[in-house]
Amino acid sequence: MALRGRWSNIFRLGIKELWSLWRDPAMLFLIVYTTTLAVYSAGMAQPETLHHVPIAIVDEDDSALSQRIATAFYAPQFTRPAMISMREVDPGLDAGRFTLVLHIPAHFQRDVLAGRVPQVQLNIDATRMGQAFAANGAVQQIVQLEVAEFVQRDRAVAAQPIELTVRSRFNPALNPAWFGSLMELINIVTMLSIILTGAALIREREHGTVEHLLVMPVTPGEIMLAKVWAMALVVLVATWVSLTAVIRWAIGVPIEGSVPLFLLGATLHLFATTSMGIFMATVARSMPQFGLLMVLVMMPLQMLSGGVTPRESMPLWVQYGMALAPTTHFTELAQAILYRGAGWAVVWPSLVWLLGIGAVLFSLALARFRKTIARMA
Repeated sequence: MALRGRWSNIFRLGIKELWSLWRDPAMLFLIVYTTTLAVYSAGMAQPETLHHVPIAIVDEDDSALSQRIATAFYAPQFTRPAMISMREVDPGLDAGRFTLVLHIPAHFQRDVLAGRVPQVQLNIDATRMGQAFAANGAVQQIVQLEVAEFVQRDRAVAAQPIELTVRSRFNPALNPAWFGSLMELINIVTMLSIILTGAALIREREHGTVEHLLVMPVTPGEIMLAKVWAMALVVLVATWVSLTAVIRWAIGVPIEGSVPLFLLGATLHLFATTSMGIFMATVARSMPQFGLLMVLVMMPLQMLSGGVTPRESMPLWVQYGMALAPTTHFTELAQAILYRGAGWAVVWPSLVWLLGIGAVLFSLALARFRKTIARMA
């Protein structure tokens, strides 16, 4: 009967948390916005994606080869090239009408056929950093390919000793939307779970409702478990809706693996991050302080967990240190399941890590929560 009463208290306190969240329009807007528009924009507005890049060409050669190069820039990667003169280059770049300006010098075709190495100048608006970096390599590849094919028709070219065949696994078209949307969702799961649990505790402290809980026959562990399961349930449901409606249907990302297995990993991850949110809420004395702590915690969790840069490319001390962060194992688990279709045999170590890290964080948060309540009593 005592055990049943404890679970009843945890359930009823969790329902109270859900009702408090329902009456908080700012938090509801945050949940809806981050799991819909934020995920969609992260997938569809990748800075390295070439989409309608404005390009202009200064053709001083006016030869068959230069015209061949000019017609090699196709939509939707590039806009139709604007044929301009040298006097229009600087004004066009200054006004932002062009991101790229390709200058083909006079006698370009003649020099190429004579075996000389003429210089082709590519002017780039580097203020558009992401797009300019990707466009630089794409333009070089297009020009070299067109020149090679043109020369091969007029002159015998030695065959290459090897042929390299590239096969892109798990993302054949190298579509950045597949990566950006899923990684944004993983970051949002972490952010929302910390914010919701931390804000719930700080809100009760500011409104004075914690004192009401102290006179009730409930323990600090029951109060904390109620906040954990309630906020984790909200984030888990929002994650499933975002994964299904936004990523799979709106963006069109194919989900290769088991969604229930991914949600199991998300549940263990939420167990850790909601505990982290409660711990941070006991350290902060107000919502502004909690917001500053969020910045200090979320930046390394997002940048060093392997979602932006592979962990193998980081220094060893960062790799070992971030092994203690739940986001590292959740990112690894999510990428394996959603991208590569991995099953239980592959991801079970990550699940064990998440469970262990969650247990440690919950214990630390509970100890800190008890001390905070004791000072308030």
